[in-house]
Amino acid sequence: MSVDDEQVIDVLLIEDDRETLEMYKMKLERDGYRVHLAMDGEEGVRRATELTPDIIFLDIRLPKKDGFTVLEELRGQDSTAAIPVIILSNYGEKELVDRGLKLGAMEFLVKAQTSPIVLSEGIDEWLKE
Repeated sequence: MSVDDEQVIDVLLIEDDRETLEMYKMKLERDGYRVHLAMDGEEGVRRATELTPDIIFLDIRLPKKDGFTVLEELRGQDSTAAIPVIILSNYGEKELVDRGLKLGAMEFLVKAQTSPIVLSEGIDEWLKE
């Protein structure tokens, strides 16, 4: 592994909407991040465990396991417990936001208010926290 590989930030996007996935993936890759994808909750937990990415963006409404279940499982495993998880959802109701943050998400973003640019620019800040 070269020094460059070690400096690349690995991002895992767990999202079941292919268009949304591609939109964020394209911007993040263009900005130099290595992006991994999962299209349902079960795959998301598996990929997170295998890859131990630097940061995870997690949708709430997912097939097989919802985002809250995924987050609980990630927080319950030693290998993934400390990975920053940012919830990225279409839903921003207070009770959902509160639940996500209580389960250990670093932040809760609403897709309609979060462009790929905002996501990409936020990574460095979230990784510092």
